[in-house]
Amino acid sequence: MTFEHDPSRADASATTPTGGSLDLASIVTQLRATRERWREQQGRSREMGVRELPSRESLAAVLDGLRGALFPLRLGPPDLRQDSEDYYVGHTLDTALHALIAQVRLELRSQARVSGGSVSPALDERALAIVREFGAALPRLRELLDTDVLAAYRGDPAARSVDEVLVCYPGVHAMIHHRIAHLLYELGVPLLARIVAELAHGATGIDIHPGATIGSHFFIDHGTGVVIGETAVIGNNVRVYQAVTLGAKRFETDADGALHKGGPRHPIVEDDVVIYAGATVLGRVTIGRGASIGGNVWLTRSVPPGSRIAQAIARDDRVDEGGGGR
Repeated sequence: MTFEHDPSRADASATTPTGGSLDLASIVTQLRATRERWREQQGRSREMGVRELPSRESLAAVLDGLRGALFPLRLGPPDLRQDSEDYYVGHTLDTALHALIAQVRLELRSQARVSGGSVSPALDERALAIVREFGAALPRLRELLDTDVLAAYRGDPAARSVDEVLVCYPGVHAMIHHRIAHLLYELGVPLLARIVAELAHGATGIDIHPGATIGSHFFIDHGTGVVIGETAVIGNNVRVYQAVTLGAKRFETDADGALHKGGPRHPIVEDDVVIYAGATVLGRVTIGRGASIGGNVWLTRSVPPGSRIAQAIARDDRVDEGGGGR
């Protein structure tokens, strides 16, 4: 869809079917004034005809292509045959990765403007290098996702096949997005990574920050309401259930009350841990290998390997402030 200037579209005399005026010209003028005030407050330049940020819609299309290329016979087109897989994967990746270059370029240019740097041709070269590295990592990403699918199949007695898990389970859908988002995050395009994560969040109710580091064979059972914060570190063979939060205990501020950004503030979950529904684990604490955290537990301290934590054990824990996943 293209938009061209057409004064009649914003004419103050535009009327409703019942004859009343919409006063569109006044609304458009006021909205323009509001935008200009915001841009001035944010120190934004007044470049005309230039999109400043990546597009959610474009990234959604890229993700559709990547999912199909990663799992062509299960998440690709319904009429795809096995003898055409390589052709489909190659064609789909060519389209998706070239579209991704454009989105990476937009974020790099936005980063340069915000930091006061120049928007130079070198940014285009960097965008290409980032997407090349991203593409080269896709086989390893597929291998990691295979471990997540197997963990879900083996960990759920209701699962009848790995195909059912991949096609139906929201936790697996969220992990496909997270593996892609985390890779983008590590490659230096955190806004793109966050958009990818939020597309999964909106579809599944599972909120995983792209900065979170998650090992192999990760299984989110049911999934709705799961929150995993930016600096969480999760080992291998970990299983969590719905409404689990791995969040921050408190947020450090400066003298003016502004939040300090970054810094480790979310839990470390070692290998072979199970965290049951509704449990909340806050702060930079460590859940030792093989521990089991019971349902609805509120935990703000580290627990040793092999622990079995239930509400009666954890009930004396306190949290000073915070509790968010970011």
